[in-house]
Amino acid sequence: MSPNAIQRTLGDRFRRIITSTSDGVPPWLGQIAEGDDAGFFLPTDAPWIVHRDLSTLIGGIRALLIQALHPGSLAGVAEHSRYESDPLGRLAGTTKWLTILTFGSRTAIEKESHRVNTMHSRVVGEYETDSGNRKPYRATDPQLLLWVHVAFTDSFLRTFQLYSHNRNQNISDEYVAKWATAVEPLGLTDSPMSEHDLQQTIEQFYQNGDLEITEQTLRVVQFIKKPPLSKTALVVYAFLFQAALSSEPEHFQKMLQLRPWPRWLIRPLARGLLNLMELAIGSHSPLEEAALSRLSRLGVLTHSQ
Repeated sequence: MSPNAIQRTLGDRFRRIITSTSDGVPPWLGQIAEGDDAGFFLPTDAPWIVHRDLSTLIGGIRALLIQALHPGSLAGVAEHSRYESDPLGRLAGTTKWLTILTFGSRTAIEKESHRVNTMHSRVVGEYETDSGNRKPYRATDPQLLLWVHVAFTDSFLRTFQLYSHNRNQNISDEYVAKWATAVEPLGLTDSPMSEHDLQQTIEQFYQNGDLEITEQTLRVVQFIKKPPLSKTALVVYAFLFQAALSSEPEHFQKMLQLRPWPRWLIRPLARGLLNLMELAIGSHSPLEEAALSRLSRLGVLTHSQ
């Protein structure tokens, strides 16, 4: 088997995991290819640059861990998602949302945002605090949406800065500001617009006492630490998990009751692993290519892009 054939085979296997399909072709590929506008972002924009990078594999794990620190966010996942019965299906749903908002047309983004909003409207309930009190939660609550958004934004930005081979690009403020536009269709219109403001918002949640650990938190975190993957995939995942954990603030690590490997060890290992994965599966992305084809069809792309 030629190196190109091996790369295609490994790439197809990887995409089957991410998209939860038998052929590795995302069912929403057509939604990204269609449309008569450029969408929110172009290939030169920070969200496109960050989200096309393999460091998103680490960022996604980190976002789940950070989001789990808010008991309202955690209860919504634990009680209204299929994270235990179908974790790959839930991963595919998140991947669909991320890639459509990054690469899709405004029409596709509107439809996907409507799907997520409809799903969020059903996510309501109560959670128990560590002191035994009951509090209501609603996925459409602006503060809860804000926490999920800042945890996501900070995680993808931080892991890009730490582990991507493109990490020297100075796009932090641009990423925060432009990705904020992606969540406006979900009803969040007051997001941080700079890296500094992003950090301040996260710290404010911590200082206000909105974040806490319950028994349910620890159960979900253990599931995130060791999901039901094959033995081979778990070996790779263990390194990705440690890279995600290592990138978190120490007070969040202590809250989660997790001790990461030393940063001096995990950072070069994670960078090397991502480079190796890119060599193994290639940089080919059907979703990005569909977006580029749409942009070319519309005459949006220039030769420099």
